[in-house]
Amino acid sequence: MLELVIDARKAAISESMTVKRILPFRQRRMVGPFIFMDHAGPVTGLPSDPSSMDVLPHPHIGLSTVSYLLGGQVTHRDGLGVEQVIRPGEVNWMTAGSGIAHSERFEDPAALAGTQLEMIQTWVALPEKEEESAPSFANYTPEQLPVFTDKGIWMRLIAGNAYGLNNEVKTNSPLFYLHVVAQPGARVELPREHSERAIYIVNGTLETGGHTYHSGQMLVFTKGSEPQIVATESTTLMLLGGETVGDRYIWWNFVSSRKERIEQAKEDWKQGRIILPPTDNQEYIPLPDDKSRPAGGPPRPEPLS
Repeated sequence: MLELVIDARKAAISESMTVKRILPFRQRRMVGPFIFMDHAGPVTGLPSDPSSMDVLPHPHIGLSTVSYLLGGQVTHRDGLGVEQVIRPGEVNWMTAGSGIAHSERFEDPAALAGTQLEMIQTWVALPEKEEESAPSFANYTPEQLPVFTDKGIWMRLIAGNAYGLNNEVKTNSPLFYLHVVAQPGARVELPREHSERAIYIVNGTLETGGHTYHSGQMLVFTKGSEPQIVATESTTLMLLGGETVGDRYIWWNFVSSRKERIEQAKEDWKQGRIILPPTDNQEYIPLPDDKSRPAGGPPRPEPLS
């Protein structure tokens, strides 16, 4: 049965980039270990200064960011020295653990002009025993991600396990995350092996329980239910969920099972104890309540990740 419908809200992540924010939601902070979800784009009209879309270096603790592009191109840089151009269909999994800073920049005008930029980013809360793990980053190409097709359904497993599919993406707790395209009239089934399950409608429409739902909505379903879900037009979906890792505090870009750890992370960022990306360290995003100017320019709105 359908437990809850979440309507995306608008949120600014840089000077000229607005996203649809789905999680956290006041009535449902998490689905399985997923504690955050943003949908950026599709962006078709570029600002006069494309760099105003950039998300400056900013910190994380206690989570993994999962970046997945449907179109366009983004350059990731982090405090480990990783520089990775993110392209559609890849999985980019950064585990913050004890603390990491990274940036997301839109540096290829040709790529931005030639295709629509569209990105889904989620955060996965780490289990308590992994919250202080060493930071890491991994990129997985589309060839490493299994694809399944049947009866009007195309799906790619981004991470975890579902429908008998598995891949090599390293996760820290039981979860599933899929990119699905359903043709008109196709039935969408939820994975039965996970207790918490949700569908985010990227575009198109779904019908379930006699009601129709549209792009920008997340449908959260009750444990063990097997609802009838049908695409009423060509529809792109993100299916996600898994097993709970317990309650979490979330403040700005920090996630932790301990409130005092959030306070420590605030101070670490203010004091420069979280290392900036070596090739992107001339500017950064200050704490939201820090009125000082970041090096290299004026304060920017809160980041996507």
